[in-house]
Amino acid sequence: MKTNTTSKPIPTRAQGLILVVLATVFWSTSGIFINLTINGSGITAVGLAFYRDMFTFLSLLVGIAIIRPKLLRIKRGDIPWFLAMGALSIGSFHVLWNTSVMLIGASLATVIQCNAPIVVTVMAWLLFGEALTRRKIIAIILSIVGTILTSGINGLGGVQITTLGILIALASAIAYGSFSLFGKKLSGTYNPWTILLYVFGFATLTLLPFQFGQPAPWPLPTNVLLYFASLVFLTTIAGFGFYTTGLGYLQASIASITSTSEVAFAGILAYIVLGERLSFLQIIGSLLIVGGVIIISVPNRKNVSDYIISDEHG
Repeated sequence: MKTNTTSKPIPTRAQGLILVVLATVFWSTSGIFINLTINGSGITAVGLAFYRDMFTFLSLLVGIAIIRPKLLRIKRGDIPWFLAMGALSIGSFHVLWNTSVMLIGASLATVIQCNAPIVVTVMAWLLFGEALTRRKIIAIILSIVGTILTSGINGLGGVQITTLGILIALASAIAYGSFSLFGKKLSGTYNPWTILLYVFGFATLTLLPFQFGQPAPWPLPTNVLLYFASLVFLTTIAGFGFYTTGLGYLQASIASITSTSEVAFAGILAYIVLGERLSFLQIIGSLLIVGGVIIISVPNRKNVSDYIISDEHG
């Protein structure tokens, strides 16, 4: 009996973690490009979300149709999942996220968004039977404390922090967290690019009614077009592409918790490009969140005593 020595290597947990961290590197540019695009064009947060999603969809559609047209096919019964994911995880999220960035700043909005793993971890346990371990609980606690330290400040580099801004950022975190849940549901059946194509297509349709009667933001200065193109291709397509691929290798909760590493990258970029300043307590809060990512990323020896609640010990 011959052994097949040409089989492809099995995707590993480490690959998934690397992909998710790469996604956060690209996502961390979001606040920068949103600020630069809105300030340079005067477009509204809703308008930017619509055009961002529409051009992402069109770019993916052209690319997939040329390179791998078979990826355009989906099952009719899965359309509601794509629709829900597009409307909530992308359409609503981008509006809430753009608004929170403008109200409370890129770095603080990013930190508050890191509450998303709490929603994802609990829902993944309820829906998918993902184990609720001590490591996950510790990582979530660190995320909560880090968020409190970071958001409990009266100012951030001249940005006025308001209750409305905090609430919108928290709503953004919930919408953001739903992407991991929907994405995990679909990742076992579809290619990541197929998922992103239809999700951004439905997100565009969701936001389309809000554009009726609104003036088009064109033409734009060349530099603003470059900022917008970077938002579409770097932040959105590259970021969500890496993350959706990583979901195929990881539990939704682990992927979501790992994605909080975006805080470190966003804080550094906001400091360099936008001049936003993090206080000592905000730095400590950010480090606590990153610490939670490190805890969840260390390989587990699969000690049964580590499980608090589990429907599967895989």
